[in-house]
Amino acid sequence: MGNRGKIIRAVRGAATATLAAAAITVPAVAGGAGTAEASSATTSKPPAAPQPQVVSATPCKATAKACVVLSHHTAWLTDGKGRITYGPVTATGGDAAYPTPSGTFRVLSKKAQYRSTEFRNAPMPYSVFFYPGDAFHADDVHKWSHGCIHLDWGDAKTFFDTLKIGDQVQIIP
Repeated sequence: MGNRGKIIRAVRGAATATLAAAAITVPAVAGGAGTAEASSATTSKPPAAPQPQVVSATPCKATAKACVVLSHHTAWLTDGKGRITYGPVTATGGDAAYPTPSGTFRVLSKKAQYRSTEFRNAPMPYSVFFYPGDAFHADDVHKWSHGCIHLDWGDAKTFFDTLKIGDQVQIIP
């Protein structure tokens, strides 16, 4: 048979040895006793199922509790998991001279009856500050702000009552 026969016998021998090892290992695993391999095989947990990707019902990140799209004059409140809890409502930001900052922020403070220290003591009821000097607050939604987000009175109260210090706010241009 020569070299070809030796190679075939070597391959068959290796396959037989592999099957024999499997035959010994499998019953040990199935029985739950025996080798260290069997012990670790019976106690290991299956990998965790992948988490579904969270998709926001607003244009903002799913983690944002308040979402504003300045170009559409629209705002929402969400549960921080992408589901809308309030809105959409009309929201007006600043004009070119006093733009509203865009980006992702956190609620810094809240004041139910605040007056502006920058703009002639202007009333800012239900202020929810998300940027130094800028807040959601009740005011005329048909006029530009000085960088804040104007909401109708009832909407401003809902934003004030719902948002907590540290909640994420996202403002999209």
